[in-house]
Amino acid sequence: MSKKVLVLSASPRKGGNSDLLCDQFIRGAEEAGNQAEKIFVNDRTIAYCTGCGVCFNRGNGCSQKDDMDEILDKMIASDVIVMATPVYFYTMNGQMKTLIDRTCARYTEINYKDFYFIVAAASDSEPAMERTLEGFRGFTSCLKGPNEKGVVYGTGAWNVGDIKGSKAMEQAYEMGKTV
Repeated sequence: MSKKVLVLSASPRKGGNSDLLCDQFIRGAEEAGNQAEKIFVNDRTIAYCTGCGVCFNRGNGCSQKDDMDEILDKMIASDVIVMATPVYFYTMNGQMKTLIDRTCARYTEINYKDFYFIVAAASDSEPAMERTLEGFRGFTSCLKGPNEKGVVYGTGAWNVGDIKGSKAMEQAYEMGKTV
């Protein structure tokens, strides 16, 4: 059965290391017969959550009108969500954190999804990326029925393209095929 896969690429660089891993994941998912869409977060307008509380009143949604409404609709409609970020100072980048914070208006509707996480960093140490993964897991722990299916560690990737030819590229592709 075909699944709807939504890939959230938070790289600030198109063709950056985490973004290249997203493309490999998508290639695998599509070859396996799934529908995949990538949202390049940096191309979207997503304002910071202001903590205004409007979304706490059921049905009000977010007071800010930007691209987050469309992204939330797609997150809710998907079967699989892939969250990808470069690792900055051992945590996710600001683009991804801002997106996560803005799910506040409808996060209770992001239920029973499979999640995959993609992280890319200059560090050669997978344990050094655990804070980033804990950030993702902190988000998914607030959801109903999340299912973490896998993590791709793109290690040793500082400059654009460093990830090419790495084992992470093959892992992302293979993980996409398992969707």
